[in-house]
Amino acid sequence: MNRTAALNPSPRTLDVESVVHFDRLVSAGARSMHGWHAQSLDLRGYSRQLKALDPQGAIFLGCTFDAGVEESLRSRGALIFPKLLGVPFDPYRGTLYTPGELYQDIPTTEYESTPDAQVYQWSILPGQRQSLDATLAAALHDHAIGDALDEALDEGPFAGSRIVGVMGGHAAQRGSREFADAAQLGRLLAQAGFAVATGGGPGAMEAANLGAYFSGRPDADLQAALATLADVPGFRPSVTAWARQAAAVVERYPQGTPTLGIPTWFYGHEPPNLFATHIAKYFANAIREAILLEVCNGGIVFLPGAAGTVQEIFQDACENYYGAPETITPMVLVGREHWERTFPAWPMLQSLAAGKPMAERIFLVDTVGDALAVLAR
Repeated sequence: MNRTAALNPSPRTLDVESVVHFDRLVSAGARSMHGWHAQSLDLRGYSRQLKALDPQGAIFLGCTFDAGVEESLRSRGALIFPKLLGVPFDPYRGTLYTPGELYQDIPTTEYESTPDAQVYQWSILPGQRQSLDATLAAALHDHAIGDALDEALDEGPFAGSRIVGVMGGHAAQRGSREFADAAQLGRLLAQAGFAVATGGGPGAMEAANLGAYFSGRPDADLQAALATLADVPGFRPSVTAWARQAAAVVERYPQGTPTLGIPTWFYGHEPPNLFATHIAKYFANAIREAILLEVCNGGIVFLPGAAGTVQEIFQDACENYYGAPETITPMVLVGREHWERTFPAWPMLQSLAAGKPMAERIFLVDTVGDALAVLAR
């Protein structure tokens, strides 16, 4: 079930995920495509098979056909959503993004020319968020990303994983103690058997994804990567330089441990990091925030942050406050000074939890090592 449509269940359908899958169904003797959903498939060369099948009740989203096939399918009862012109992304995509896809050619191309930046620029064109075509394309895209995320969680690299979220501010600079601590947390979590999910952005989010990515390598490799990244501490003033430094690390240390990032183009001025190997990037930030919290079935660690992190603390607290006891997940705040005095979220969280089952699942600790110890109990 698509996590963006959890309150809108649909009849059982069959997602035809690839041309190979389509071939397999036809070879098995399928005669009807009722309930089939085909998404972004190139079905040129399959005219004979498509004309032999009964398409009543099938849905095709952004597929490509030989001449005349689309009209034939539609006339016989199929519902066909065409490709949308003038949109710099595939609203019907069937997979999560990779850093290489969003940052295509970043070693030789300015960030402003990458697909990630082009999509953000499209999203903020004057009147775009009030345009029917644009809002429809964005909504279709976010639904498709939800489907792809479900597949990654249920059958893909994160299937069966206890996922721990790491939330924290984007302001943590490479080369700082805060960045190194977040990287160590990601590494420790992954080595303890957790999968790591973040908001997919810079700062503490990048660091946590980085640490998880390097969890299968010697600590010396992580330290070398941290030193390399520190030469470009932040994404300001140049996202290009920031991204190229990360791309150089990935090129030197390929095939890291899978780690999840869930960013948003709503905050497009904050680029996604390159150490989340699987990226579920949404247009709608409210959906993205809710899904990020939902996928973290192993709990969430809140590193020092400001408004965004505080929002995530209390959004998660609300879920735990009203949740059944069996659904409550740990909340671990790291940094007593920060959460008791700088932004005193801890006293309010304690007051909110008092007398509730969640009271036993909230923690304030001093270090990332303490956070791991809590979650590993």
